[in-house]
Amino acid sequence: GFSGSGKTTTLHSVLGYINTPDIKIWTAEDPVEITQYGLRQVQVHSKIGFTFAAAMRAFLRADPDVIMVGEMRDKETADTGIEASLTGHLVLSTLHTNSAVETITRLLDMGCDSFSFADAMLGVLAQRLARRICKDCKEAYQPSKEEYEELRLGYGPDYWDTLKVPFDANFRLYRGKGCDTCNRTGLKGRVALHELLLGTDHMKKLIQNKAKTDEMLKAAMDDGMTTLVQDGIQKVLQGHTTYKEVKAVAIK
Repeated sequence: GFSGSGKTTTLHSVLGYINTPDIKIWTAEDPVEITQYGLRQVQVHSKIGFTFAAAMRAFLRADPDVIMVGEMRDKETADTGIEASLTGHLVLSTLHTNSAVETITRLLDMGCDSFSFADAMLGVLAQRLARRICKDCKEAYQPSKEEYEELRLGYGPDYWDTLKVPFDANFRLYRGKGCDTCNRTGLKGRVALHELLLGTDHMKKLIQNKAKTDEMLKAAMDDGMTTLVQDGIQKVLQGHTTYKEVKAVAIK
């Protein structure tokens, strides 16, 4: 995801979920934005040569169970992360990319070995933050047929039917009227949109063959992946946000 899309918060949520006294977790961050009890956290300092890759190499000598690296900025960091993963460590990190599939393409373009990367990859999570409808002034309304069609086409006609959402008298969308709580905007707070690509056997073969981005996207969706836009539209139907907000953050 982009800067400000909640990547660090999500990473620390994952670490918090698996953080138990018997699991040794080391993190290298730039800077350390969130501190957690039980984690061994260090800040990298590239000016003195203490880069993400150098930190990871130091971590490996201490035999941690989990390594979190703030960002995969270069080939050296990515290669060290893959090596750490293949030697039995769970490695978590972030990249600035547009989608889950493009993360794979970016790492391959960096020069990572496709076979090692395919073996190491468990999954890729892409994320965006959309503005949430204000809970104090949220109202349901009957949308037009055009609005329904826009949602259907945005979701993908081939996948829309699986939602079982027909256009009838009961179909409702939601919006904020505007109140003092949200400063008359109708929006307050944010909701995360996610796209989770899993490292299935099929996907690993495509990575090894350095398949095109479109081919990997189709394979991921065939394996059941929900795209950022699709997850956004599901949250529109659930009343968390509006399609306008989803389009603003999830459509290039």
